[in-house]
Amino acid sequence: MTSRQRLLTALERGVPDRLPVTTHHLMRYFLDTYMGGMSEIEFFDRFGLDAIRWVFTTAADPAQGQRLDAEGRTVTDAWRITWEDVPHPQYATRRYTIETPKGALTMVLQSNPYTTWVAERPIKQKRDIDLLAEFMPPVFCDVEAVNREAEAFGERGIVRGAIPGFQIFGQPGCWQDAACLVGIEELIMATFDDPGWVHELLRILQQWKAAYIRSLKGARYDLLELGGGDASTTVISPKIFAKFVAPYDSELIALAHQVGQRIVYHTCGGMMPILEALADMGPDAMETFTPPAMGADVDLAEAKRRIGARVCMIGGFDQAHHLWGCTPEETRAAVRRCFEAAGGGGGYILCPSDHFFDADPALIHAFADEARRCVYSDRGSR
Repeated sequence: MTSRQRLLTALERGVPDRLPVTTHHLMRYFLDTYMGGMSEIEFFDRFGLDAIRWVFTTAADPAQGQRLDAEGRTVTDAWRITWEDVPHPQYATRRYTIETPKGALTMVLQSNPYTTWVAERPIKQKRDIDLLAEFMPPVFCDVEAVNREAEAFGERGIVRGAIPGFQIFGQPGCWQDAACLVGIEELIMATFDDPGWVHELLRILQQWKAAYIRSLKGARYDLLELGGGDASTTVISPKIFAKFVAPYDSELIALAHQVGQRIVYHTCGGMMPILEALADMGPDAMETFTPPAMGADVDLAEAKRRIGARVCMIGGFDQAHHLWGCTPEETRAAVRRCFEAAGGGGGYILCPSDHFFDADPALIHAFADEARRCVYSDRGSR
């Protein structure tokens, strides 16, 4: 099989020729620090991994008064985004201002060599969400750009994207995006103090994301990400998940299926108490199945038993302990444990449980090489 065939077979819960093996987002810090600045596809080729081409494209609709700004964000005369760099003794800091006819929102992002985070949330007062509802322009997929990327990538692997989050800084799931805008602590408290307001915000975000999903018809994505770690049971209770997460994201999954797209639901955190609830939302795949040694709770074999016949499982590998600071033999043994726990009957893609910043190239080689040795036969996995 080609890498694309292998990954797609697993996504359809079939049995490929061998265990598909890949990785999640590759961090620029890792590629620059450990791999001499190579590109993502060079990384996949170097280690013989089944490749993923991440594609994020948007298109403005001039008929709706839209245009793309210098950073590729959709703006209009009623939703203007400006920014300025702010001196800071430690972090690169940028303040964004969104100007609308009825008021402004401000958001501050900070960065270090590893990552970027929100230092100031844009939703500071509850009725700030009215500005989103009235003026935030929808974002549309550039279908032609996606299809050009898919054509060029061919059989090297799959083309993957994500349902967009709030354009300055956001994430795919409705709840996860709301957490970026408000702050997760404030959002959790509001589910008790003012649940109607939380539902109002989630519905605004859902409708905004739905407009993007409708524009995906004909786009040759193989997989699109939804969800986020703030929907995990490391952060919220199953009751909050059932009331504030599942109703909104499940409707987006159904809409994505209507336009011919697959969805992977990303939950980098606790999953075991909500495994069936996640599968009930109807995603084609679930990730990241983070193990207890990394601060989550996943028993990979139990997860396979409970939901493995319903969704493709992606992840489960402990990159913190087996791509750094151990022997190649220990890495290989960890690969085998994942294969034995979740590989049976196919429908499983070996992958680190989310991205990594530091990793030993020799251990990545052992990870990829051992996975390629995990083959399927008529008698099952071996």
